Amino acid sequence: MTQMEPRPQPGPARKIVSYVWALSPIYTLGLATPLTMGIAAARLKSAWHWLALIPYFAFAWIMLATSDSAEGTAEDAVFVVTWLLSSLAGTCHALAVRRRVFEGSAPRNALERARMEAEHRRALRVHAAGIARDSPQMALEMRIGRPDLPRTYDDGGLVDINHAPASALMTIPGMTPEHAERIVALRHDLGGFSSAEEVAAMAELPPGLTPHLAELGVFPR
Repeated sequence: MTQMEPRPQPGPARKIVSYVWALSPIYTLGLATPLTMGIAAARLKSAWHWLALIPYFAFAWIMLATSDSAEGTAEDAVFVVTWLLSSLAGTCHALAVRRRVFEGSAPRNALERARMEAEHRRALRVHAAGIARDSPQMALEMRIGRPDLPRTYDDGGLVDINHAPASALMTIPGMTPEHAERIVALRHDLGGFSSAEEVAAMAELPPGLTPHLAELGVFPR
């Protein structure tokens, strides 16, 4: 199985932005902590982070309400405590989730990695198949669906039914050497195919092959 491409690392600019975001509770004296953690909650889609906004909003409100209190009073002490909680706790919280917010979370186990790989390759196929459908000549130049030719990208496992050799056609699940050779002979006589259903009908392929042809086949002429 082709391995999933590693998740690209964030560039220097994005990393700087992530630290500017995570340290915002400090340099805004805790007043921006609700906004900072609101961004985290929205990006992580986490109910716990949405709930965490309640105390952060409370801290900000208390700070504003006690900001004019005289030094040494009880209200001044409350202001200092809430300022420390909002700025320091908020910064620690933001730093703890910074990478997840800006870089995404890593898959937790082998099953999750396999699911992410399958989704990734399906997205590659959809994109490359769209090019083959809308711009056949470009697809031919890019060698979409041609694993037998050198390329510098991954198209998700597509196969050009009208041009790829029999060995490439056999990468489609369920495709036998006999099926592949029959397709190659027929496309030479017919000038190519336009759909998975046409291939299946003309080559008299088993019904179970049609969904695989539709998923993995492209038909530029």
